[in-house]
Amino acid sequence: MSKLHLVFGGRVRDPQGLDFVDLPSLHLVGLFSDYDSAVDAWRSNAQRTVDDAEMKYVVVPLHKLLNPATGEATEA
Repeated sequence: MSKLHLVFGGRVRDPQGLDFVDLPSLHLVGLFSDYDSAVDAWRSNAQRTVDDAEMKYVVVPLHKLLNPATGEATEA
């Protein structure tokens, strides 16, 4: 099973937090099937906006959200 990761970014109220201020304008970078690819995409976007302290990009391990106990998806 692939371990899905979501990469997105946007403006935050506090550069040390995750309170995104304008949800409709979030930049959805994409879904990635492995952590290394997600980190490459995150790094590329984060470095592009390094001079803007209010912009933040994150990697979200979706596979852990699908089934927090095992980190695997459950079938419906």
